[in-house]
Parts: sequence; C-alpha cells; structure tokens
Amino acid sequence: MAPGPTRTALQKLLEDHQSRLSFEVETLFAESREGAQREFGDQLNQAVRRLRMASDADELSATLLDAAAQFSGGSALFRVAGEAAKLTRVRVMPESAAEALGLEISLPSAAALAGAVESRDPVTAVSTPAEVSSQLCKLFGHPADGRVSIYPVVVRDRVPALIYAWGTVEGSAIELLTQVAAAVWSAIPEPVTVSELIAISPAATVPAPAPAMTWENLSVEDQQIHLRAQRFARVQVAEMRLFEADAVQTGRTRHNLYEALRKSIDAARQTFRNQFFVSCPNMVDYLDLEFTRTLANDDPDLLGKTYPGPLVR
Repeated sequence: MAPGPTRTALQKLLEDHQSRLSFEVETLFAESREGAQREFGDQLNQAVRRLRMASDADELSATLLDAAAQFSGGSALFRVAGEAAKLTRVRVMPESAAEALGLEISLPSAAALAGAVESRDPVTAVSTPAEVSSQLCKLFGHPADGRVSIYPVVVRDRVPALIYAWGTVEGSAIELLTQVAAAVWSAIPEPVTVSELIAISPAATVPAPAPAMTWENLSVEDQQIHLRAQRFARVQVAEMRLFEADAVQTGRTRHNLYEALRKSIDAARQTFRNQFFVSCPNMVDYLDLEFTRTLANDDPDLLGKTYPGPLVR
C-alpha cells in the first residue's frame, strides 16, 4: 500500500485551496463593489443632468425630489415661505400622504426643519414631534427612535425649499443634488417686472441703456434675447460657484477673482458676445452684472485690477 501524503503536504494543499478561495471571493467582492460604484455614479450623473435641464422652479423641484428618492427610503419636498414649510411633493409615501399635499408645518413647531432653514446646512434629527412636528410623525409613520435628514436648497442667501428624507439615506448624494439644484435655481429669473430685468443700477459697472429705450419699445424678438441673455449669465456664474468653489473663495480672499477664474470668465464672455451682442444692438452686459453681483458680492474690487470690465462694441 502506497504511503499517504504527509501532514505537511496536506496542510499545503489546504492552504493553496483556501488561498484560491480567498482570491476568488475578493475578486467577486471587488467586481461587485466596482459595479455598485459605477451604478451609483451613473445615477448621480443622470440626476445632475436632469436638474440642469429644468426650466423653472416647479420643474426643478419635481426633478430634485425624483432624484433624491433614488438615494433614500422616502422623501418629500417642502416649499418655505416665512415661518411655514408647505408640503408640495412626496415620493415613497403611504396612501394617506397623498391627501396631505399642501399641509403647512409651522417652523417654530419643528426644530429640525427650522434649524435647516436658519443654518442653511443639512440637519439629521430624531423623528420626534418636537423635531419634525406631530403632523409629520403621524403622516409618514415615523418610529419614535427613527432618523430623518433635512437638506436646504440655498438660493441667493435664502432657503425656498427643503428636501426631507428618511429610511436608508445616502446623505452625500442628496446634499450634492440640493447644491446643484440651488445653482440651477439661482439662474432662473425671479418673477419681476420686465422693466426691472433690463434696468441698470446706478452703482453698476456697465453703462445704463439710453433713457429713450424702454422694455415696451423693444421688439418681441429683442425681449426674448434679453431674457435668454440674463438666464445665460446666471447659469454661467452659478456653475462657477458650484464647480469652482475653491477658486471663487480664493479669488474673493485675494481680490483677484478674474485671475482665479480667468479661463471660465473669458470663455463665458466670448460666448456671451457671440450669442447676444452680435444679434442685439441694444444688449446689456448681464454677464458683467452677474460677475459683480454674485461672484464679487456687489464689490467690483474683488474682481481684481486685471478684470477687463464690461463688454463693449
């Protein structure tokens, strides 16, 4: 009878087998993790693209909530006015919640919602009546030891909306989505009179339109060009604030925003000139106004000495 393998040989066979199994398991985990990361990235990328395509606040709100619903167990959107938050949209909700659309929550009665509005920062709180109001606890069936996360949409130093999420929440994703939505929202013209859209403040750095020119005197085509020009300017500056936040902060601190953002500013100026100045002889440099008002916080000196100033013909 042939001698059997030694103990050392058996150990080696087992170790080799275990090593192969460990490698295969690690490979499977790595592939699964990479697949999940790709899927997460794709979802986030698609959500951001949809947000940037929104044309008004209502469309943007609906798109934002749809996107946030992908990264939470349940979510709702509140519009904020004064000391009240009005429930306007809900995703992943009990049937009773559909009938509650339009429900107004007093911010003083919901500390977590009020905190998000006041601090302009995300808030995570226990789902108790004191934190989120007794109405929301009942409406969404929150457990007493549950958690909710609240993300403010900060637009021009105010909070017009809140995303309210519960269950399993991917906080970093929803926070990014609200920041993108805020930038897009900032670029949507506010409901002001058309004459205000074209008016130039005496303190502005660009010359005012000739006194004889009024909004009513413009052709319909020119009015549309002015509106598109203002929207273009707001979108360009909002994207700089969002995607080049560090450069914006550095430029403000050093009083040289133009140098910090030269590539983006020059590209925006060239596009603005080609798209609007060429086709509209009475065009106003809304881009320069937006640089001064939003990037430089109404302080032209922050743009720096090398900033070329408003576009001229």
